[in-house]
Amino acid sequence: MMRTKLSVAFSAVCLLGLVLTNHAFAAAADGFYDKGNIRGFISLAGDYRNMNSEFKNYINQLLFSSGANTVTDTAGKVTDTIYDASIGRYNHFDDYYMGLHVQFGAQYKQFLTWFDVNFMPTQISEKPAEYNAYGNRLYDASWFTYGVDWMFGWKLFGENAVINLIPAAGFGLNLLSVHFASNYDYPYTDGSGWVELRNRYYSTFASTFNAEVELRLNLDPFSIGGYGGYRVIRYEPISISEGSDDTTGLLGDPDTSGDTWFVGVKLTWTFLSETQQKLRDRL
Repeated sequence: MMRTKLSVAFSAVCLLGLVLTNHAFAAAADGFYDKGNIRGFISLAGDYRNMNSEFKNYINQLLFSSGANTVTDTAGKVTDTIYDASIGRYNHFDDYYMGLHVQFGAQYKQFLTWFDVNFMPTQISEKPAEYNAYGNRLYDASWFTYGVDWMFGWKLFGENAVINLIPAAGFGLNLLSVHFASNYDYPYTDGSGWVELRNRYYSTFASTFNAEVELRLNLDPFSIGGYGGYRVIRYEPISISEGSDDTTGLLGDPDTSGDTWFVGVKLTWTFLSETQQKLRDRL
């Protein structure tokens, strides 16, 4: 949990640093760059993302094989864990999903920087029946992720080339949420008690590193590009302690690899710079 807090704090400091740095540069009349030549842009992107086998197994184990999907018999002082056969009738998740992106950034000559807000359609495995053999209500099992990366790129073939190659890299945060298939009691591993898994999502944060390259066709102010790359993601265990100070209510291994490789298409609209707007107004 400490790594999660440090990741959040580190990313927050970096984002604040970007805002303060841009403000400082823009405030200087004779600063590091000519702010009149800065061009803002917005991009919409969609891609195919392939999970590694570790992450695919991690998701399926969480939702269909872990202690979160068992029934506990708390009669007397003995807690018995009984496997629920209903879980075996759910369809397991594949190793790919769609990624969707909204990007906001700025371009100065060949240099680009942007925030990539990424998310995905919720992946759902529908319940096979209303109730299981033990009378517990079944729910759809599902999971999704979303996050944000701070990216930096460079146009290799010049600022205004019709065809350009743009390598980029950045870092950020990602959140994974899962929705369990039923409403069970989960026993703490130290035997101190149990918590009820209600009909809700459980989440965990991860730090990320993203690297990609885009081949872009520029039709100023619009451009279209194809891109591909690799995103490094490391997830913390999911806590299901329900507000308890007990740290044994954890599912999954620390530093689980959620890495994905991806290929996709991006549409970008680049705004006029202040200088370009003044020239246009004079015509």
